[in-house]
Amino acid sequence: MAEPLRCSLNVTFHFPGVPLLDALDGAARAGFHTIELLDPYSPELDDLERELKRRGLRLDLFNLPMGDFAAGDRGIAADPERRDEFRRGTERAVVIAARLGATKVNGLVGRRIDTIPESSQLALAAEQLGWAAERLESLGVSVVTEMLNPVESPGLLLRDLATTRWLVEQLEGRVGLLLDLYHLQRTHGELIRTIEATSAITRHVQIADAPGRSEPGSGEIAYGNVLAALAGSGYAGIIGCEYRPSGPDVDPFAWMDQMGAVKA
Repeated sequence: MAEPLRCSLNVTFHFPGVPLLDALDGAARAGFHTIELLDPYSPELDDLERELKRRGLRLDLFNLPMGDFAAGDRGIAADPERRDEFRRGTERAVVIAARLGATKVNGLVGRRIDTIPESSQLALAAEQLGWAAERLESLGVSVVTEMLNPVESPGLLLRDLATTRWLVEQLEGRVGLLLDLYHLQRTHGELIRTIEATSAITRHVQIADAPGRSEPGSGEIAYGNVLAALAGSGYAGIIGCEYRPSGPDVDPFAWMDQMGAVKA
């Protein structure tokens, strides 16, 4: 019998607008022991470490500092004006990863800047992500990066899979691909073919159904087939549930039993 797919919960997405401690309670009540956080930088680290331990939760993945998220920033690694800011943020991430036992950090690279050649931006993104990977390697922490779909996040440097894959491959194994199936569906589709084609560089997977970014089974993605292809590709890592429940009376985890997944 095949091993079940192990899933963590992205508490930032699953409990939007909910205070962090309440969201952690919600994750524990739902039966998760492994979580993702969009932004672990606001709470005091001592407090966050204590509250995770108290609830028996482990942080698997979090983002490198993304800039001003409310103003549209989605990472700063490709901005030459913010080179030092990125590195200071990475040093904060090193401390957090070491204290909380995270295994991966996601380095979003940010906006396409029209006044700079795209090749120069990609070179800077590769330099910055490579530097971050070196800083985190001794902790056993992997750096990953991803594309975001241009429907919801227009104007980003990594706006399609081809560009993102090129960047990851330039880093020759030092940085992996975060394969977000929701963003991929909204940009390209062809999920099963892409899972197979990127299996060698994929180090983390996130899921949500499209177009509503809710639980599998709520939208257009045939997740039974997609997750079977993911398992068949040899992926054995954690899958991040980065979605919001589709309604107040919906069990957002009912799909797991049907599709061979368990809460990690």
